[in-house]
Amino acid sequence: MRVHHINCGTLCPASSRFVLGEGGLFSRARMVCHCLVLETHAGLVLVDTGLGLRDIEDPSRLGRRFISRNAPRLEPHETAAVQVERLGFKREDVRHIIPTHLDLDHAGGLADFPDAEVHIFRDEHEAAFAPAGRSKKYGYRPVQWAHGPRWNRHAVEGERWFGFEAVRVIPGLSEQVLLVPLVGHSEGHCGVAVKTDSGWLLHAGDAYFSHREIDPVAPRSPPGLALFQRLRSADNAARLANQARLRNLVREHSNEVRVFSAHCAVEFDRHVASPLPPASSAGAWEGRAASDMR
Repeated sequence: MRVHHINCGTLCPASSRFVLGEGGLFSRARMVCHCLVLETHAGLVLVDTGLGLRDIEDPSRLGRRFISRNAPRLEPHETAAVQVERLGFKREDVRHIIPTHLDLDHAGGLADFPDAEVHIFRDEHEAAFAPAGRSKKYGYRPVQWAHGPRWNRHAVEGERWFGFEAVRVIPGLSEQVLLVPLVGHSEGHCGVAVKTDSGWLLHAGDAYFSHREIDPVAPRSPPGLALFQRLRSADNAARLANQARLRNLVREHSNEVRVFSAHCAVEFDRHVASPLPPASSAGAWEGRAASDMR
């Protein structure tokens, strides 16, 4: 499987020091919308879509709060639609989309690929279509799926994967692409595990926001991100528990699995510079994955 790392929306919230824990107090932070384009036997697969062309053309779709807090650049060339075509494909070649969840900065590009099948956990679909509590206040923008996507709602069930429970194989994609339950940020939030020739990638969505949060030795969260995550979470205890599990995964299996989140620019830059782990690790994960996925 060939994997392309793309940024589908640069966000520039105020105060890099407060948000990211580095840089100037009055300088803008840099965050990304880290998405994946997967070349598979079943066509192209998108993991998250970031902001879409319609969001760029009509920013009111994103809401005033999101724009004022995040100062998105709103560049058409950053959309998944344009980047897929830049890779030499047609938009119609995107057959499957897997949003980690349906927040506006993850699902904005759904309308750019109206024929794609959209895979989501059933709990996330229900939360987005009937939001309550904090989910009603943050994140979801129904205008982004007003075109009527081809939803494929999955139950949270399946096999074990590196200690994670109920990992779901997506029919038609074999065991190369897995849905990994990572609830907390939203009711049906998931990670997406991708099997490559050189190991596993785990797109953890908004399970965390900064690479510092899953440091296996000295984890810490920048103050701005810590506050945002605590206020935004549908289940903060579950979010913290999943962060601990991700740190353990990094601690014990960093040579087999590369973990990254949706918005950390440091992680995105690392993957663009070095898309896959060293070839020397290729044999290690295969036996472990086969025994864990039983």
